[in-house]
Amino acid sequence: MARVTFPFGPQHPVLPEAIQLQLTCEDERVVEVLPVIGYMHRGIEKAAEANLYPNNIFLCERICGICSFIHALCYCELIEGMMRVEVPPRAKYLRVVWSELSRIHSHMLWLGLLADSFGFESLFMQCWRAREIILDTLEMTTGQRVIQSSCVIGGVRRDIDLDMEPGVRRQMAAFQKELKSIYPVFAKDYTVKLRTVGKGVLPRDQAWSLGTVGPTLRGSGWADDARTLGYAVYDDLGFEPVVEIGCDSYARMMVRLREVVQSVELVIKALDQMPEGDLTVTVKSFPEGEGLIRVEQPRGELVEYARGNGTAYLERLKVRTPTFSNIPALLVMLPGCELADVPVITMSIDPCIACTER
Repeated sequence: MARVTFPFGPQHPVLPEAIQLQLTCEDERVVEVLPVIGYMHRGIEKAAEANLYPNNIFLCERICGICSFIHALCYCELIEGMMRVEVPPRAKYLRVVWSELSRIHSHMLWLGLLADSFGFESLFMQCWRAREIILDTLEMTTGQRVIQSSCVIGGVRRDIDLDMEPGVRRQMAAFQKELKSIYPVFAKDYTVKLRTVGKGVLPRDQAWSLGTVGPTLRGSGWADDARTLGYAVYDDLGFEPVVEIGCDSYARMMVRLREVVQSVELVIKALDQMPEGDLTVTVKSFPEGEGLIRVEQPRGELVEYARGNGTAYLERLKVRTPTFSNIPALLVMLPGCELADVPVITMSIDPCIACTER
């Protein structure tokens, strides 16, 4: 039987991420895989030590453009915890609204790329057309489509006032209408199931022992989601993690698809319950001591650690992104699959190498 080793990536039309997988195949079947990273290290953690600590908000936002708001939220909540700053309730609700809009934006982008990976070009365009509604909503409420810069230490710098709120609700209704035509294709189409069911199986015990996070973990039956910790106001919105037990690419896809539906509901519920009040509190001191925080990115748990010395500069900022935790799972999911399934299985962890190689 012919045995050959060759690279998949770092440049590949299906996988727009700078990662290489050294695949060893016997005929058309993958028998070994070795991830190769290190193509785009950016030195963000070191740069954080040279910035004034409030300016690191903008640096953290650029760790990942797709989920930039939640990076900013994570950093702000970390510093607020170190400084014992209490954020106004209205700001907390606004943070949830923008976090969930960012999650929808990220998941719809990924669903489009997944559709592209098995050749459904029209479905790809439908997903991205629906995503435009979310981007328009983000632009309407924050002034920016992708990197919002609306989160500050002590609260938020923007508001969704009474004149703007009906527009947001109309956008959510328009998005739900688009999603209604997309959802059944992913959930029920014969070809989609053929390309995802039983592909890239990650058993429940291995998903936990390998340290996977986010939809990769919840697709293997674990109800683990950092939003259950209650940061912002998720504990007031009745949040429950979305879980699938299939342990394969289809299960991971369905977690994200169902989370899109859930995120729309969370946005509407946050608008319904949002109290009046201030948007921010004045922060005059400097962070001192150590702090650690976990929040839920679209790809999974984001962890940030900081150490301050009472000056305007942090001594250390450490970021652990979800893709860093999910890459090892490819060593379990890829061996034994057909070569044609490699793009779909790799896409199923929603890799972001720009995040991983900060």
